[in-house]
Amino acid sequence: MKLASYAIIAGLAATAANAGGYVPPVVETPVAPIVETVEPVAADWTGFYAGVQYGKGNAELSVPGASADEDFDAYGLHAGYLRDFGQFVLGGEADYNRINLDESGDADLFRLRGRAGYDMGKFLPYATLGVAQLESDDLSETGITYGIGADYMINDKFTVGAEYSRNDFKDVAEDVVGSGADLDTDLFQVRASYRF
Repeated sequence: MKLASYAIIAGLAATAANAGGYVPPVVETPVAPIVETVEPVAADWTGFYAGVQYGKGNAELSVPGASADEDFDAYGLHAGYLRDFGQFVLGGEADYNRINLDESGDADLFRLRGRAGYDMGKFLPYATLGVAQLESDDLSETGITYGIGADYMINDKFTVGAEYSRNDFKDVAEDVVGSGADLDTDLFQVRASYRF
């Protein structure tokens, strides 16, 4: 009887331990964090702007059989309008530069240029093409100007940039040196503009 009692107790204990059935361990899967994608802020280059520029350049006067060059500082003002067409930006700009030649005195450079750029958000690389007028005490010449540059939009109101331009004047000072004299200038400038 004792053996039967132990068998019954062992059977009941086994049944009670197994009464709920097999319960698998609870495994919680980690919840992936919600990530918001932030679209890059599109910059709108449309509008009027005005600013200042400063730079250094080199002027080369060449006549048949000889040439001379001179370095200069240039500083001035610019104003223009740009229209943003999505990927491309087109506009026009007028600028004035006071040129301080190291040895030959001063001159004034006026330019009216078209600008065409590629909209890369806050970065705008561009090319320019236009007409230039150079004035000094003994010189008044009209030529062509062209160049490349890039502007960076700091915020909605301010941009900074850098630019290289070339100004070509053909047959300059004919009454002084005769025909065939050309004046070419290379100009590197930094710019700061306020947008209206």
